[in-house]
Amino acid sequence: MTETYLRQFESFAANGGAEGPAWLPQLRRTAIDRFANVGFPSSKDEEWRFTPVSPIVRGEFRPAGSATVSREALAPFLFGHPEWPQLVFVNGKFDPALSVLPTLPNGVRLGNLATALRTDGALLEKHLSRHAGLEGSAFTALNTAFMRDGALVYIPPDTVLERPIHLVFVSSPDAADTVAHPRNLIVVERGAKASVVESYVTLAEGATYFTNAVTEVYSGENAWTEHTRIQRESERAYHIGLTQVDQARDSHYRSFTLSMGGAIARHNLHVRLNASNIETLMYGLYLTRGDQIVDNHTAIYHDHPNCNSWEVYKGILDDRSRAVFNGKVLVKPEAQQTDAKQTNRNLLLSTSARVNTKPQLEIFADDVKCTHGATVGALDQLALFYLRSRGIQPEAAKRILTYAFAAEVVDEVALEPVRETLNRLVLTRLGYTE
Repeated sequence: MTETYLRQFESFAANGGAEGPAWLPQLRRTAIDRFANVGFPSSKDEEWRFTPVSPIVRGEFRPAGSATVSREALAPFLFGHPEWPQLVFVNGKFDPALSVLPTLPNGVRLGNLATALRTDGALLEKHLSRHAGLEGSAFTALNTAFMRDGALVYIPPDTVLERPIHLVFVSSPDAADTVAHPRNLIVVERGAKASVVESYVTLAEGATYFTNAVTEVYSGENAWTEHTRIQRESERAYHIGLTQVDQARDSHYRSFTLSMGGAIARHNLHVRLNASNIETLMYGLYLTRGDQIVDNHTAIYHDHPNCNSWEVYKGILDDRSRAVFNGKVLVKPEAQQTDAKQTNRNLLLSTSARVNTKPQLEIFADDVKCTHGATVGALDQLALFYLRSRGIQPEAAKRILTYAFAAEVVDEVALEPVRETLNRLVLTRLGYTE
């Protein structure tokens, strides 16, 4: 309910919401005013018509409180590399005891937003809420109004990080009926190279809670940014996320998104190509079952010439679950010699599963190569017959083909430990027991 969040904001503003740089309280106030004016989206909104948010609107979620999580409980989510630089947030709040902050190259800043608001005001004023504007979504406005903690990753010019940075957002066993608004800022400056893994995981299986996350990414001139986002929330939880990326000249941004948790899970990935000679690669996989609803909305804005984008998203749906894919590619008149390819493929394992897929190309330039395609279907009967003719049992044959469908996109994950873990997750989801 809108009124609930307005009351929570007034309490928040009176109890610490005015802390931080001088510009922050006004930003928060502007954001809550925006939220109050537009309210939650409904089925009448084109961007949300296939994704009902009424369960979120009706939910009485209280702000998440402090909680304790053990290292042993967290270990399964760390890809076998607990020594990687990592920031851990429990119910949206930074936990320094679980985090790993090793010695990093000079100038690298890795920390939590609450601290950065006291120590890095100039950097945050330059970037925070400059990429993810308030006009984009009521959920973004709500996150901005309540933002207090999250991750800050700053990579200075010409710096190459040898190890990935892992941002871990974990919901504790007592997270039921709470809401968290994590806010992340990733800045990779000119000529720098970094890999960031952003994980949303749960220790509250079966619990209903709400995560409303926003991540802003800036990839500077000739920078190389790899970004992996993994959403493994409780299958009764709600997850709304926005990743807003701005790329400068000659930069490279590569993303992989996995969605397999949440009763309702929505992720918006928007990338703006702000100069020429930019490359953007976006891969995604979503796995649904039961009554889950998973929605991926992507947008790539080609604003300048000589840029390339490549997007491949795949979905595997079972039971009565639903998926939404809406992919936009917008090419401005001045964005000549654009090369953009978009593919969405969906595999239905049940006759009750459903997909709404809507690839969109809006092209206002004439010297371009732009293609898109979308498919929805069941397993290939000819391929099943071939495996059966080789003595493979029917269920095993189905699992083999389904895994092959997913593996094609999982193989695009650049980090080997992460790729191996995701492969195991997919295999487990598909019923492999060995």
